Amino acid sequence: MRKISLFIAMSLDGYIADSKGGVDWLAGQGNDDENIDAYSDFVKDIDTVLMGWNTYHQIITELSPNEWIYGDFTTYVVTHSKHISSDIIRFTDVSPVETVKKLREENGKDVWICGGANLIQQLVREDLIDCYYITVIPTILGSGIRLFENAGHEIKLRLLKTQTYNGMIDLIYMRR
Repeated sequence: MRKISLFIAMSLDGYIADSKGGVDWLAGQGNDDENIDAYSDFVKDIDTVLMGWNTYHQIITELSPNEWIYGDFTTYVVTHSKHISSDIIRFTDVSPVETVKKLREENGKDVWICGGANLIQQLVREDLIDCYYITVIPTILGSGIRLFENAGHEIKLRLLKTQTYNGMIDLIYMRR
């Protein structure tokens, strides 16, 4: 069975975007002399990405408008709008919960939950995330889009690893 992993960054006060949906604050405190690349290590075991429409739209219009940065993976975009899928980007109107349950049973490497908050919160409520890779950014936003909101129940986790670099902290938890 495939593992479902959340890999995301948040502010120290728990936001994944500012109040306007922006993510330009996603940086450490200065020069990264240690040159740690947690992303490359994480994606070695991934072949599928799941994201919501807002995350997809932000990537193609703001963050990487000239190149699809997840070309090495099959990406599922959950949206209520109709769009034409390709071999690497598949648009679906199936709920994130049902999509993850289906993907978990298929053959392949693990599945990365990329964002956004609404999609993540639905999966957390159903306790479908096996591993949480959270990078805490040394910023307090004060408001914005919360990562965790109304899970409805306690989810016990086991800390597997921490690492710090450039003022950021990577926390890796597995569901107990």
